[in-house]
Amino acid sequence: MGRLFGTDGVRGVANADLTAEMALGLSVAAAHVLAEAGTFEGHRPTAVVGRDPRASGEFLEAAVVAGLASAGVDVLRVGVLPTPAVAHLTGALGADLGVMLSASHNAMPDNGIKFFARGGHKLADELEDRIESVYEEHRTGAPWDRPTGAGVGRVRDYEEGLEKYVAHLVGVLPNRLDGLRIVLDEAHGAAAAVSPEAFTRAGAQVVTIGAEPDGLNINDGCGSTHLDKLKAAVVEHGAALGIAHDGDADRCLAVDHTGEEVDGDQILAVLALAMRERSALRSDTVVATVMSNLGFKLAMEREGIRLVQTAVGDRYVLEEMKSQGYALGGEQSGHVIILDHATTGDGTLTGLLLAARVAESGRPLRELASVMERLPQVLVNVPDVDKSRVKTSAELAAAVGEAERELGETGRVLLRPSGTEPLVRVMVEAADIDQARSVAGRLADVVKSALG
Repeated sequence: MGRLFGTDGVRGVANADLTAEMALGLSVAAAHVLAEAGTFEGHRPTAVVGRDPRASGEFLEAAVVAGLASAGVDVLRVGVLPTPAVAHLTGALGADLGVMLSASHNAMPDNGIKFFARGGHKLADELEDRIESVYEEHRTGAPWDRPTGAGVGRVRDYEEGLEKYVAHLVGVLPNRLDGLRIVLDEAHGAAAAVSPEAFTRAGAQVVTIGAEPDGLNINDGCGSTHLDKLKAAVVEHGAALGIAHDGDADRCLAVDHTGEEVDGDQILAVLALAMRERSALRSDTVVATVMSNLGFKLAMEREGIRLVQTAVGDRYVLEEMKSQGYALGGEQSGHVIILDHATTGDGTLTGLLLAARVAESGRPLRELASVMERLPQVLVNVPDVDKSRVKTSAELAAAVGEAERELGETGRVLLRPSGTEPLVRVMVEAADIDQARSVAGRLADVVKSALG
C-alpha cells in the first residue's frame, strides 16, 4: 500500500478511507512509537485532542481518545478548535502529543488526522514512517502490550482551551483594532467561536458570516476557497476589510474595502514591512515557495527585504524557517507562519496582525497591499507525460530558455512535475496576461511533444 501520511497527516473520505479502526490503531501506534523514542520517559504521558466541526469528527475523536487512553496516555479533549490552537495548547500545556482531526479546506465528507510532537511542532517524517509501520504490523495480527488497572489513560474535557488560545492571540498583538469594522468568514469551521471572540476582544467591530457550523456545512460555498460572499459582505457593511479562514483555520485570505481579494503573497508583503518596522523580521528575511508571484519577489527586492524560496508546501517553508531562525514565511494560499507566536500556519493570528497593521498605519488595506503588484499568472496542467524527464529533455530546456529570454526581468517560467499524478504543471508569469497565456500555451505544447 502507499504511504498513509501525506504532507499534512493522514487524510481521506471519513468512514471509507479513514475509518474508526484506523484512527484507533494509528493513535495506539503513535503512543507506542513516542514511548519507544523516549518522549514519555519518567512521567505519565498526556495528549491534547481537538477537531473541526465535521460530523465524522465526532466518531473519529472517540476512536482517537479510546486508542490513546488504552495505550496509557491521559487525554485532554479540547473539542472544536482550530489546528493552530491544538498545536499551541500542546506546547502551552506541556503535553507529549497533540492530535487534530480535520481535512482543512477539503469538502465535508473528508477528514484527517494530524499529530503534533511535544511543543506543538509537526512530527518528524521518520516518526510518521515508524507510526505507520507499527500500525501495519499490529493491524495484521501482532497483539499490543496494553496497560491495565491504574495504568490506563484518563480522559477529561479541557474546557479552558478556547479561552487560553484567545488570550494568547490577543496578547501578542502589537496594537489594538479599535475603530475597525471587519467581516469574518469562518467557513462554518473550527474558528467559528475563536476568531470572532479574538477580534472583538482586540477592539474590532465584528460582522460574521459562515459562523454557524452544523457538522455538514464546513467549507460549503464559503471560507478561503469561496470568497464571493465575503467580498459582497465587506462592501455591504462598509467594512475596512474582510478575513476568510478555511475549515481548520490554519490559513487566511483577505478582502479590501472595495471587495478585492488580497492573497497570501500580498499578506506576507504587508506583514514583512510591518515586522521590519518593529525590528521583528529577523535577518530582514521572509521565506516563501517557488510558486509565489514574481510581483512579491520584485516588491521585496525593492524594499530591501531578502526572499528565501523553498519547494511548494508549508512544511518546507517551516523547515527553512526553523533551521535558519527566520520569523516570517508562507504561501500564496494564505498559510502564513509567524514563528515567534505559532508553530504552524495560524489564520486567526495572521488576520489579527493584518488588521493591526491597518489600524496602526491608518492606511486602507488596499493601499498597504499595493506595495506589490500581482503579475498575471497562468497555470497549465499537461497530463499523460513522462514527468521524470522534465530536467533531462534538451528540447524542453531550449524552449524554456527561449521563453525566459522573451519575458526578460518582468516574467518567469516554472515547470513542476506533479507529486501525485502523471502530469507537468507549466506556470508562466508576465507583465501582460496575453503574453503569459501565449508563452504558457507554447510551452505546454513542447512538454506534450517532448515528454509524451
